[in-house]
Amino acid sequence: MKTYQKTAERIAALTPEQYRVTQQNGTERAFTGEYENNREPGIYVDIVSGEPLFASSDKFDSGCGWPSFTKPIEPAHVAELRDSTYGMIRTEVRSTHGDSHLGHVFPDGPRDRGGLRYCINSASLRFVHRDDMEAEGYGDYINQVEDAR
Repeated sequence: MKTYQKTAERIAALTPEQYRVTQQNGTERAFTGEYENNREPGIYVDIVSGEPLFASSDKFDSGCGWPSFTKPIEPAHVAELRDSTYGMIRTEVRSTHGDSHLGHVFPDGPRDRGGLRYCINSASLRFVHRDDMEAEGYGDYINQVEDAR
């Protein structure tokens, strides 16, 4: 079984924006993220730990300016925490092993797909195309991306 962890080397390899978002709880500007318009089949993993987070088949266009997903690919890899910053009560989403800030989850997603919208910063993610998943050790998740929209 693959292990996922946060290391000094992986933190040092982050761009300034990736570091600000994942390590300092930042948010990238809306409509600027690398993966907002990505329609390729594959999975999104934590940029720090590599743990699988979301599948392309669960991605949808919410119009909010950030990649949006209906559910995590592996719920145990996504921690949900109460966030009361900026005078709001929200649910923050963090990777379990990497402890990376990913974004927030809201109850305004597609009703027919569970009603949740995981609003995620592209800077916290690395995309692994379906064609590369087996070679990169994510073959167990290929069946979750075959029907990518």
